[in-house]
Amino acid sequence: MKRFTLALIATLACMAAAHAQKFALVDMEYVLKNIPAYEMANEQLNQVSQRWQREVDDLKKEADTMYKNYQSDMVFLTDEQKKKKEEEIVAKEKEASQLQYKYFGPQGELFKKRQSLMKPIQDDIYNAIKKVSEERGFQAVFDRASSQSIIFASPRIDVSNEVLSKLGYGQ
Repeated sequence: MKRFTLALIATLACMAAAHAQKFALVDMEYVLKNIPAYEMANEQLNQVSQRWQREVDDLKKEADTMYKNYQSDMVFLTDEQKKKKEEEIVAKEKEASQLQYKYFGPQGELFKKRQSLMKPIQDDIYNAIKKVSEERGFQAVFDRASSQSIIFASPRIDVSNEVLSKLGYGQ
């Protein structure tokens, strides 16, 4: 009987503690799709990325052309000329890979550009979520879009539209 009473008290205490916590969900994909600045930043990133990719592709094509010309002229070249042409081709390929790394590497220009364009938007969203959370007394707010472990959640705890209205994009 004593064990049963302790188990019952422990169960009730856990239920009370769990009931006291309030959670909310935000669908970040939905929020971001409804922010025009995010769409404009994405479009700007795509344009810059495509322009830089064309530059890299042009250098690679130059290197390929140089190699094809080298192969066709190889029988007419002296050993010294062959070596010089090979060095030029390798230099052009290296230049292309360095440019690609400069633009698209882990700390490359695209990363920096994305940071400069997206960070202010992300900060605004974070601050709006924080305000909604403080006003409504939520202890935790989860991203519905990135959480694969959420199987079902009541639409009542989704605060995406409130976040948008805090950002000035009322629905």
